[in-house]
Amino acid sequence: MSNNKKINFDSLCVHSGMGSYEHRPVTPPIYQTSTFKFDNADQGAALFKGEIEGYIYTRMLNPTIQAMEDAVAELEGGYKSLGCASGMAAISAVFMAFLKAGDHVVCSKSVYGPTLTLLQNVMSKFNVETTDVDTDIEGEIERAIKPNTKIVYVETPANPMISITDLEKAADVTHKNNALLIVDNTFMSPALQQPFNFGADVIVHSMTKYLNGHADVVGGIIIVKDETTYQSTRKILNQHGGVIDPFNAFLVHRGLKTLAVRMQKHCENTKVVADYLVKHPQVKYVRYPGLKDHPNYEIGLKQHKDFGGMLSFELNDGFSAGKKVMDSVKFCTLAVSLGGVETLIQHPASMTHLSMGAEARKAAGITEGLVRLSVGIENVSDIIEDLEQALSKIS
Repeated sequence: MSNNKKINFDSLCVHSGMGSYEHRPVTPPIYQTSTFKFDNADQGAALFKGEIEGYIYTRMLNPTIQAMEDAVAELEGGYKSLGCASGMAAISAVFMAFLKAGDHVVCSKSVYGPTLTLLQNVMSKFNVETTDVDTDIEGEIERAIKPNTKIVYVETPANPMISITDLEKAADVTHKNNALLIVDNTFMSPALQQPFNFGADVIVHSMTKYLNGHADVVGGIIIVKDETTYQSTRKILNQHGGVIDPFNAFLVHRGLKTLAVRMQKHCENTKVVADYLVKHPQVKYVRYPGLKDHPNYEIGLKQHKDFGGMLSFELNDGFSAGKKVMDSVKFCTLAVSLGGVETLIQHPASMTHLSMGAEARKAAGITEGLVRLSVGIENVSDIIEDLEQALSKIS
């Protein structure tokens, strides 16, 4: 916003990030340029020295990207943001910014598969150790922390088990041990959860999901709380090179304008779908924050403004039943990712979490018959009708 007046979140979605444009456009213009012209050599030198603000090269900063970054920072209640080429680019940049050889990370066990793979298979090459624990179980973080722990990385709700970590308690134990609490807020978005309010130090998102909301962008973002953290992380991102491009930043910024209303519909639909699945004879259990039998239901009530658009459910007949449902859906879209306006369904054991390996999946509670559902904003009766016919195919 161009002024400091406090406005409601749904209004902020529409207006955030527009204050930095000189000519006051109603919608963000796209600065589709790789580089920017200097007035003279002295101005160019001053820009490179950081003596004045301005634009040099789009990998370093771009008006379209900056406007989107400002918008997300406003929505999360942060200081500044850094737009990245993907969610994994954001996560990679965070690890590079805050870790060095000999450091230790505590990570949610139930987490987006490539995050854990990055820590265990890539960061380990640089002598960074990782302990993955059930961060939704009280005491597990504290038991895993070591003297060299620098990051506690929490995804909540977590993928794909919809596990919920108590962020306030996680922040307390993390800060007591002089580490940083980094929170992946992708599943809830700032419309439903704002981790800075519970003690998070850094927030990351895959903007591919709810922030953009239309399954036509791959992007990520890092949100920080102060200038020092911003500058140090910006330097790493500039060198790492995993920055978002202007057009994708424009699409994300456009998507943000409908975030509040989209999330409201996602939540409404998911409650109805969860109630339907709970009663289905082929379903063993449903994991959804809005169900009172969720093990961390009370924590969700404290942290979430609503229960979100994600759920997972376990089929009685395991792997074969999961594949059968995947092959039988007609209205729901069989695809990975989540958070778009369309309903997406996938089978973690054979898709998103295949790279973890069977033992790691088992340890994380990702069973062979687990199905993850990203409930869209369609008419909910169409979603349920499709699930009904697909579930009926299980012999």
